[in-house]
Amino acid sequence: MATTNRHHSVYIIELDPAVLEKKKFRDANPNHDPKKPCLYVGMTGKTPDERFEQHKAGIKANRYVKEHGKWLRRKMYKEYNPMTYEEACRKEVELAGELRRKGYAVWQN
Repeated sequence: MATTNRHHSVYIIELDPAVLEKKKFRDANPNHDPKKPCLYVGMTGKTPDERFEQHKAGIKANRYVKEHGKWLRRKMYKEYNPMTYEEACRKEVELAGELRRKGYAVWQN
């Protein structure tokens, strides 16, 4: 059954460059342009601000965001929200791929 409620969002968090010390993160981003920041791309049924706070508090947290999350990059995602759950799932993957192609180091689950 498709959800028609448009209360899901994609979000992008800038990560501290120290995340590049993690081999798994580095290996996932072989074409990273060192002039561009490291990012985490996610999707949520909460607001991006609430979800960021959850990550930092260790609630259903991605370890890279918990340890290295700096702030939300609102300008990079605000035009897409809100959307349905299905749209957010697709957009999360699409955004991560697009940003990687542009040289950003990206983590996305």
